[in-house]
Amino acid sequence: MEDIVSLAKRRGFVYPGSEIYGGLANSWDYGPLGTELKNNIKQLWWKRFVHQRDDMTGIDAALIMNPKVWEASRHLENFSDPLIECKNCHDRFRFAHMSEDVVCPTCGKKGRWTNPKQFNLMLKTFLGSAEEQANVAYFRPETAQAMFVDFKQVLDTTRKKLPFGIAQIGKAFRNEITPGNFIFRTREFEQMEIEYFVREADWKESFEEWRSQMWSWMTDTLGLKKEHIHELEVPDGKRAHYSKRTIDFEYDYPFGTKELYGLAYRGDFDLKNHFKEAPPYRDAETNELFYPHVIEPTWGVDRSVLAVLCDAYAEEEGRVVLKLRPHLAPYKAAVFPLLANKPELVAKAKEIHSALKMHFAVAWDHRGNIGKRYFAQDEIGTPWCVTVDFQTLEDNTVTVRDRDTLKQERIKATELASHIAGKLGEV
Repeated sequence: MEDIVSLAKRRGFVYPGSEIYGGLANSWDYGPLGTELKNNIKQLWWKRFVHQRDDMTGIDAALIMNPKVWEASRHLENFSDPLIECKNCHDRFRFAHMSEDVVCPTCGKKGRWTNPKQFNLMLKTFLGSAEEQANVAYFRPETAQAMFVDFKQVLDTTRKKLPFGIAQIGKAFRNEITPGNFIFRTREFEQMEIEYFVREADWKESFEEWRSQMWSWMTDTLGLKKEHIHELEVPDGKRAHYSKRTIDFEYDYPFGTKELYGLAYRGDFDLKNHFKEAPPYRDAETNELFYPHVIEPTWGVDRSVLAVLCDAYAEEEGRVVLKLRPHLAPYKAAVFPLLANKPELVAKAKEIHSALKMHFAVAWDHRGNIGKRYFAQDEIGTPWCVTVDFQTLEDNTVTVRDRDTLKQERIKATELASHIAGKLGEV
């Protein structure tokens, strides 16, 4: 894990937040390459689950909602964790992660703990000029509730019929007491989430369909190894209060097997609580009013990035390489002049680089020898490196080197874009 965190900082994937001021506990910023990787994941998700489906539509809701939303959803009542305090240093921790004999992570002394007390995870703020109870508001702890609150408006404007889903990508906030393990658990995080509305009789079939879709996303799109992923059927008493069935998809991180994604059957709990006066859905054929039931697949963006980095990281043949799926890689290719002190090579390489940039994100590097440039691109996961040499000036062909096989082939410069596009289409 230390190697991955070091690589992430060194190469511009993830930086410690506010570092020049001593940082902020478990605050992380995505650097240039991390932003590209994260955006690639989100764009692929939106394309697959929204654009390529006829039964899906998307929204982008506000981070702060009317506090009555959280009252109706019972977050103010139930969204809490048991909390204990170390009697030596008075730091607080989640009870579920501690025991009577454990050493305190802060002071290092064998723990003497207070009795557990409930701690609400909602991140509180104030709207308006006065910090008083009437102006209390909360940053959303999940993206789901806006999709329920906006259900009727989405229905009225899209004319969707069951079954259909509402999708959203956005930030959520939880005042976690014991965040940690790099970007695995943070107070500010991003979710890709769907609320899929069905008739009650169809929930089991829909649940299994989304179960299959999530497996395909993890293995086919993200390229995670199947043996690193495990399903956990969450038992009664440990599920969220609204859930009638939940599966956690867990991943083998270097620090242990932990949750990656979740799939829940929420029943009609949410729509019933937000639309108490009347059911929000009318069947066009029978004219029946009723509350649709909900299947909720949830993907964490940050945990997706972390799992991808962990699964792709490798050390082989004297090099560090990120074996990212090409469609996830921050750069699809890198273009080099063989020698940086030869103006004719540099000019030709820049010409090719500019042409490729019209199609993909492409890196440029002319520093140091060619071997070091290859290794630098291996570390950031660039699938193909394009070298412009003296033969290029004669016949307009370039050397294309494959990140994983290390094989090189000569390709006409005019065919480079279609060559790379073809390889992207194969994976």
